[in-house]
Amino acid sequence: MSNGSPTATPLPAGWELAELAKVARINPPLDCPDPGDEDDVNFVPMRAVEPEGGGLLRPEIRSYGEVKKGYTAFQCGDVIMAKITPCMENGKTAVVPELPGAVCFGSTEFHVLRTESGISPKWLANFLLQHEVRRAAQRKMTGGVGQMRVPASFLEDAVIPVAPSAEQRRITDAVDELLSDLDAGVTALDRVRKMLAHYRAAVLKAAVEGSLTEDWRQQHVSTESASALLTGILVTRRKRWEEHQLKRFAATGKHPPSNWTLKYKEPVAPDTALLPKLGKGWCWASFDQIGETQGGLQKSPSRKPVKNHYPYLRVANVHRAHLDLRELHRFELTEQELERLRLYPGDLLIVEGNGSLSEIGRCAIWAGEIDDCVHQNHIIRVRPFSGVIPKYIDLFLNSPLGQKAIQKVASSTSGLYTLSVTKIEKLSIPIPPTAEQEAIIEAVEDHLSIVEHLAADLETQMKTEQSLRQAILRYSFTGRLAPQDPHDEPASALLKRIAVTRDEHAAQKARANNMSKRPSVRRKAALAKE
Repeated sequence: MSNGSPTATPLPAGWELAELAKVARINPPLDCPDPGDEDDVNFVPMRAVEPEGGGLLRPEIRSYGEVKKGYTAFQCGDVIMAKITPCMENGKTAVVPELPGAVCFGSTEFHVLRTESGISPKWLANFLLQHEVRRAAQRKMTGGVGQMRVPASFLEDAVIPVAPSAEQRRITDAVDELLSDLDAGVTALDRVRKMLAHYRAAVLKAAVEGSLTEDWRQQHVSTESASALLTGILVTRRKRWEEHQLKRFAATGKHPPSNWTLKYKEPVAPDTALLPKLGKGWCWASFDQIGETQGGLQKSPSRKPVKNHYPYLRVANVHRAHLDLRELHRFELTEQELERLRLYPGDLLIVEGNGSLSEIGRCAIWAGEIDDCVHQNHIIRVRPFSGVIPKYIDLFLNSPLGQKAIQKVASSTSGLYTLSVTKIEKLSIPIPPTAEQEAIIEAVEDHLSIVEHLAADLETQMKTEQSLRQAILRYSFTGRLAPQDPHDEPASALLKRIAVTRDEHAAQKARANNMSKRPSVRRKAALAKE
């Protein structure tokens, strides 16, 4: 297809090819008188147009005086097509339905097409919704990155198959019926997708609250308690601090003062009075107690890669429960910075800021995929102590309980939700014994493997739905979707009538223009005689 023109397949009997500009007016003025400034008119923002030809959501009501300037005017029965990327590629094209008042205004990013008598607006909309036409429009886009638009010239040059008027109606009715059945199937798939999301959340909730492994606990009553585990972790934590301090004293050639161990800062402990009771063998702990929390490095001009540059992770690399490492940036580091921030397998990476409350605190586990990798300051690293399995913490943070705790402490500034190292350290997490953590991880993986299998099957079905939708649209322009009637007026006669009507309107407009000029001509002649 070139410029939206159909391929060179034979046309059905009675059909014709026509330039789109000859069967529809492109970005025309309103055909009706202007309303008064106080009159209500329909307003259609881009968000009101559903993708893939899904139709028009309920428009807003505004006064004519508010929208008469700076917006695109159209009326009921017009076809509106998004011209800006990515809305055009997403199929934001619709026939404007019958609305009170008929007059509409909307985004300046719409092209408006008003079909001539005998050309069905749905016929034109279905033509524009074909992927082949959209790809041709995309190739003709002009403008800068993120602001690419389809020029009106693409529509003017496009060629559309035209069927007899009666056949257009039969075909568009058949398309509507088929797409309605398809939409019903999509609605059912969406319901299943939501059910899977709820099931996944329920599994994670049960995992970190203890109900998922209740039977396991009854069979393993002699397992070391989480309180004993936490006591051992706190001893290890203090020992590490003391070893680190002694190394610092040795490096400076100083002897430790007599009271140096008193400077140890005890980790923040959770206030259990404000937390729900846990199952037998479990206990509450803070992130500060169970691991080392570390912020990242801020990107700056001085870190431009020159000599000692290393890969680092950004927010774009950290998704919920997985990492996307296809695109890594690099910046300059000193050896000391690399040593302090180098990521090790088992490190948890938590997103520190996001514009969406549901995405704040999303996390994933670093598995050592790349050597000598660090993280930017918009990511917080948690390195758990032995006995607390990173995967269990990951399950907690991505569970409804963990997300609720994250969202509770996330602060919002100008629409951006943020966390901090201190806030993460103070977060409370329910800790089961190490053996039960392993059992929880295994049980969750068993349950979620079923969810992932069903979700993958759903995605396949959704892609099949898109393919079917496009197949129906393509097939509708072959003449085989609805029966042909030899008694239908052929498209050639329809196109001739449209051409004649246009010529008559053009002649009427020219005569009207001439009439409006005649009084001034007579006045000039009278003045010349004087």
